[in-house]
Amino acid sequence: MKHRILILGAGYAGTYVAGNLARRLSPKDTEITVVNAVPDFVQRMRLHQLAAGRTIEAPHLADVFAGTGIRLRLARVTAVDPERQVVTVAGTSGDGELGYDTLVYALGSHGDVEAVPGVAAHAFDVAARPSALRLRERLDGLDRRGEGGSVVVVGDGLTGIETATEIAEGRPGLSVTLVARGELGARLSAGARGHLRRACDRLGVTVLERTRVEAVEATRVLCADGTALASDATVWTAGFAVIPVAANGGLEVTPNGQIVVDRAMRSVSHPNVYAVGDSAHAIGDNGRPMPMSCASAGYTGMQAVETIVGRLTSRKVAKTKLVYTYNHISLGRRDAILQMVDGEGQAKPAYQGGRAPARIKAGILRVSLWAASHPTYGLPKRRRRLAGAPDATAAKALVQPLH
Repeated sequence: MKHRILILGAGYAGTYVAGNLARRLSPKDTEITVVNAVPDFVQRMRLHQLAAGRTIEAPHLADVFAGTGIRLRLARVTAVDPERQVVTVAGTSGDGELGYDTLVYALGSHGDVEAVPGVAAHAFDVAARPSALRLRERLDGLDRRGEGGSVVVVGDGLTGIETATEIAEGRPGLSVTLVARGELGARLSAGARGHLRRACDRLGVTVLERTRVEAVEATRVLCADGTALASDATVWTAGFAVIPVAANGGLEVTPNGQIVVDRAMRSVSHPNVYAVGDSAHAIGDNGRPMPMSCASAGYTGMQAVETIVGRLTSRKVAKTKLVYTYNHISLGRRDAILQMVDGEGQAKPAYQGGRAPARIKAGILRVSLWAASHPTYGLPKRRRRLAGAPDATAAKALVQPLH
């Protein structure tokens, strides 16, 4: 009987892991299935651009996995039972259960719309394609009205900054306000903060610093200091959350629902479950939790692949890097900031700003899309046979050097 590898989620992390495993493990011994709720690959790093009006490619996953040997199941994951080693799904073809021998959990994150009253009912987010499209429709309506309109972006993290500047540049008839809970660009170097402020001034983005939002209503945003901001479209980027499927299934998770993994990306409570990307609480080489980001998805995915291949073929598990080296922030289409960070995750004094880093960021986005669309391209062609599914003791011995 073939070893069943089940991968939940076909985002950046899920497609990477699926493609690498398909190329490196023999199909005579393994069966790889990817479960995803939607039929297209979503470029999450570009959803703020989609909302602002740009055309964003969304390759069909059936085409992405064609000829790779990877099976695709379009369904929504509703439950995980690690004791029985089954996943419950709901799809257009009906509900069902999928069994597995190795599970890779890559369901990612979504906008945290429950933390503040009114956000779920009245705000938009750019963490999912449907919400980004609803925001786009709303902004289109404001443009067609021809009377301008006010857009309030709450959250001054990378997503909030990119969303506010993209909308301001792409829709100059709208008034854009960025609400920052602390200092704008607090995680950046002094020079990069100055560049960010100049970009906001150039694009006409009003910045409110040290402002906490207490509630969101249909036409305004209520702040803790009593300020009420008129808003025709409120965009919520102040935090991300994960779905409670892992927690409900009995996996060990953090308070925010991320699966706690060891250095090999294995669940600390269920060793045949791996978590990658935003779903994983992984400790980086600097001793700090890896941030929710596309870069983290890549690094955690690399380690998970090495562990799974090593474990199933009884070879030594390679230890890959778990690092976070820079922040790359788009400021509209022709400006960006490239901020390097040190081993402790703190901004280095030097940074790059302007058109050059904007072109680099655009290149990164193109390469990321191409790589996700060709998940098995350029990988080693030698497919290794399984040495037999190792027991828990053998698996532990294989991964101990990673700690």
